[in-house]
Amino acid sequence: MFAPLTVAILIACAVLFLLAAHHLWRDRVVDDPIMVVSGLVELALLAQLVVGVTRSGSIQDGSERATYLAYLLTVLVVLPVAIFIAIKERSRWAMGVVLGAAVVVAILVARILQIWQLNV
Repeated sequence: MFAPLTVAILIACAVLFLLAAHHLWRDRVVDDPIMVVSGLVELALLAQLVVGVTRSGSIQDGSERATYLAYLLTVLVVLPVAIFIAIKERSRWAMGVVLGAAVVVAILVARILQIWQLNV
């Protein structure tokens, strides 16, 4: 994998986590900063998908390659679904969903990197 891209995604997830925690604490709903950071994370995840798919041939074990590709595709869905739920919910806990999604995306990206490092 492309390590600087992974680090950038993890930092963006941390920023999203902090924004969502602030919004949760202040009882606020989804606003522009949350949407912008989420969009940036999604763009970085799309770039990671392109890089990951093009380099996935390096993974020799077929089941590990399938797991790797499944993680690459799954991580793309988490944040848009969380933002959709947060927009529709309009309660304090909508930001809890975004906060949880930021954690899940960070964990999935770390796992993608772990699979890559173990198999290449």
